[in-house]
Amino acid sequence: MDTITLLQHYWWLVISLLGALLVFLMFVQGGQALLYTIGRTEEERNMLVNSLGRKWEFTFTTLVTFGGAFFASFPLFYSTSFGGAFYVWMAILLCFVIQAVAYEYRRKPGNVFGERTFNAFLLVNGVLGPLLIGTAVGTFFTGAEFTVDRLNLANQGGAAVISQWATPWHGLEAVAEWRNVLLGLSVTLLAMTLACQYFMNNIDDEAIFRRAARRMRTFAVLFVACFVAWLLALVLADGWAVDAAGTVSIEPYKYLHNLVEMPYVAAALLIGVASVLWSVYLGWRGSRRAVWFGGVGTVLTVLSLLLLAGWNDTAYYPSLADMQSSLTIRNSSSSLFTLRTMAWVSLFVPFVAAYIWYAWRAMNRRPITREEIRGDDHQY
Repeated sequence: MDTITLLQHYWWLVISLLGALLVFLMFVQGGQALLYTIGRTEEERNMLVNSLGRKWEFTFTTLVTFGGAFFASFPLFYSTSFGGAFYVWMAILLCFVIQAVAYEYRRKPGNVFGERTFNAFLLVNGVLGPLLIGTAVGTFFTGAEFTVDRLNLANQGGAAVISQWATPWHGLEAVAEWRNVLLGLSVTLLAMTLACQYFMNNIDDEAIFRRAARRMRTFAVLFVACFVAWLLALVLADGWAVDAAGTVSIEPYKYLHNLVEMPYVAAALLIGVASVLWSVYLGWRGSRRAVWFGGVGTVLTVLSLLLLAGWNDTAYYPSLADMQSSLTIRNSSSSLFTLRTMAWVSLFVPFVAAYIWYAWRAMNRRPITREEIRGDDHQY
């Protein structure tokens, strides 16, 4: 494997890891969606929001880092998807902007819009955020309507636009594919399941604990049903394979073949799924440690699925309008110089991760209680 190929695989691994961490951290969105389901009184809702408020910036920062890393390492995907399917990405961006506004102004003195308005913002972000992101990621496996023509770079008479979207819906057509919607529902239900486990771990209140445990059972069952159906559809579906010459072709059972030919990815997927199921079992029995197994399992599962999409000569963003326009880690990556320079920068990632872990532990040193909410000067 030559240097640039190695770096392309390395950066797809980094992006997949960031995406996996993002899905785990979306328990914040799942918790926001349950604001009125678990919080029955204003005080209880304030406890939930303050518990999530200590973590929401981790999710937002990871989302920005994920997008930035994608832009730097695979710019053709960024220009094709973010430039073409802009209705979807603008909706996602709006969802996260109103979340930031809600946490900033929800309890500020002189709030002219009222607390309920910002609670509504949190609910919108909590439901639509995971649903839209999951549906968008589903197109990594089902494809999207775009074309790529690099010869447009030589166009002297107009704008040198390489990618064109083939429909006027600009990404919204993804909801017409049931597998995309099923993945979106799976991500949303997983976020709510993890949120319940997080509340059980982070809030010291018997009433909230009982409600979170009860809701977790419901969302966990629905999540497992949706995810198993989506995973079966994935391994039985055709995929887009690319040969040494860069020619893309349809390969039956491509993702099943990827699991067989990359046993380490299959092992990570198996361990991840088992860990998530174990977290459900622990949560079912009322354990406060369930969220840690759920988090590890989520990261391993999503990481392995994203590796299935990009490694082993697979087109990670198939084109339904023109098969040969499909994007792979080879034809959409940055130059060798850029990938190598960023690889050196990425060596600082473990230090950043260590800081995040330290900050997380410091904020979780004491669980949220009613007494703390009543006496805390800083509230979200």
